[in-house]
Amino acid sequence: MKPDAFVASLDDERIVAAIRAAEALSRGEIRVHVAEGEVADPRAEAAFVFERLGMADTAERNGVLLFVAPESQSITVIGDREAHARCGEAFWAAVVERIREEFRAGRFTEGLVAGVRAVAEELSRHFPRRPGETDRNELPDSVSRG
Repeated sequence: MKPDAFVASLDDERIVAAIRAAEALSRGEIRVHVAEGEVADPRAEAAFVFERLGMADTAERNGVLLFVAPESQSITVIGDREAHARCGEAFWAAVVERIREEFRAGRFTEGLVAGVRAVAEELSRHFPRRPGETDRNELPDSVSRG
């Protein structure tokens, strides 16, 4: 599938609904970003986007970015300092593989939703909601592009 067709096939509303449901399970923050154009170094670009989106500004440093570069055919998942310390590189790699499974089957929205759900489950173990405490949504629940 061509990158434009990939982007056009995404159901942002379903992805955003998955993000909102995920964030209801934990104190973590999740974002999905779709790169427009070729990305030479997906990890470096994901780190740049992570900073640009203000994901390092969360109170608990527990943000997670699912970064997809369709033209480069790459997926990267990165977490902020505390999320990474608790989840780790092996977990991010497992999330990427889960997303890839769906992408290989042509289920692009489903892949991102599955990735968001996997991250949510792990974050809920490490950053559970606290009874009686209202959690503040620190980052927009949207699919960013750029």
